[in-house]
Amino acid sequence: MEFRKTRLLALALATAMSAGAMHARAVEAQYEPQLLRLAELFGSLHYLRNLCGETGNAWREHMESLLVQEEPGPERRARLVASFN
Repeated sequence: MEFRKTRLLALALATAMSAGAMHARAVEAQYEPQLLRLAELFGSLHYLRNLCGETGNAWREHMESLLVQEEPGPERRARLVASFN
């Protein structure tokens, strides 16, 4: 009987976690295009700073800050970094 309760609890937990992940992806998708565009702009400005005689890594630091704030998973992080580059 105890084993059955444990299995049922594990199944309920797995279902709840997957539903939460789907909801998180849905929320993430709402502003994802704008976030990718922002990463692209940071990358462009980082590239252009050399052409304008600027030094420093302000735009790269902004991108690193964005990655820290967003805490993306590996796939999403790869998309953001690709947009920056």
